[in-house]
Amino acid sequence: MAEDIARAELTTRLNRIRFRAWRRGFREADMILGPFSDQIAPKLDEAELTQFEALLDEDDHALYGWIKGSTSTPPEWEGPLMDRIRRFVAESVSAEVARGIG
Repeated sequence: MAEDIARAELTTRLNRIRFRAWRRGFREADMILGPFSDQIAPKLDEAELTQFEALLDEDDHALYGWIKGSTSTPPEWEGPLMDRIRRFVAESVSAEVARGIG
């Protein structure tokens, strides 16, 4: 019973994260964070998921610049999660863009 409740809460949380990631208001950020939330967020541990939720509170253009490396990433956001997002972009999103995503 408790496991079912926890699973339902996680599903609700992931759905909320996906919605926020796909509807940033900045298409380029949507194309990175949306697929990341679909493919990687369900595999994140509790701490990483909490950090990803907090990252989604950041300004779209700033966040996109940090991910792409065109602007300096604040120290509080530089680390394993940002590295994972950047790796995801290099491995997955770039291939999708080449195929015509969006």
